[in-house]
Amino acid sequence: MSEDDHTIHERWARLRFAVIGPLLMAPPEPGKLARALAALSTRTWRHPATGAPVCFGFSTLERWYYAARAAQRDPVGALRPRRRADAGIHRRLSTALTEALTAQYQRHPSWSVQLHVDNLATVVRETPALGPMPSYATVRRYLRAQGLNRLPRLRRRATAGSEAAERRLAEREVRSYEHDYVNALWHADFHVGSRRVLTPKDGWHDAHLLGILDDCSRLGCHAQWYLTEDAERFAHGLSQGFQKRGLPRGMMTDRGSAETAAEITEGLARVGILHQPTLAYSPYQYVAPRDMWR
Repeated sequence: MSEDDHTIHERWARLRFAVIGPLLMAPPEPGKLARALAALSTRTWRHPATGAPVCFGFSTLERWYYAARAAQRDPVGALRPRRRADAGIHRRLSTALTEALTAQYQRHPSWSVQLHVDNLATVVRETPALGPMPSYATVRRYLRAQGLNRLPRLRRRATAGSEAAERRLAEREVRSYEHDYVNALWHADFHVGSRRVLTPKDGWHDAHLLGILDDCSRLGCHAQWYLTEDAERFAHGLSQGFQKRGLPRGMMTDRGSAETAAEITEGLARVGILHQPTLAYSPYQYVAPRDMWR
């Protein structure tokens, strides 16, 4: 087992024992312990976490020495750092403050920590009974300890379907790249380019990139630019991917008109590909074409 396999507390205990261990092996003569501890206080040691040089004071070494000498059966365990009695307790956050902060997060899970701090400060000013305002670091530690992580904001209309999708995102775990086999699932979608293109006949057009990505290997099965986004272009791009990489077992797309057209869904079923559109108002489920080059 390497040193990196031990916890930081175990590494601290072993370092402390290495520092005062020689005094336990060869105890100083009466009246010479202070001189030995003073000599040890001038030496440097490697910090167990950072590896930087570190030295220890006389009183610290003296405390370690007596603690290890008193624990004859397990001197290393006696030198292991003790867990604080208030560990896991947010002393600067009262019960009323934690309830207010939790309720604020439930209303606005997409807010940053700074935004939560600013709005909580306003609440504290308006309601002095909540107690003193905690610092940014305290609020951040509390949110992280409770698993109240920042969630992506869904750009959507205020409809029943979008609200249901947002609740589902908050209550369920969302994962990517879950399939273990190549060609088990492909992601396909159009992406509008940032620059328009000029054609000789029709003038300026938006450029649409069709990207097809394998879920397991993240291989770009096919990518092609089109001037329009419709079922015909989608079918053409899919056929190019099939000819290059074979038939996948599943296909995930969003619910755009091009991807859910009857000729697309029926064609995929005929060749034995399970079409799995994303849930309503949940575009984060699939991989966008721009992610193919990240």
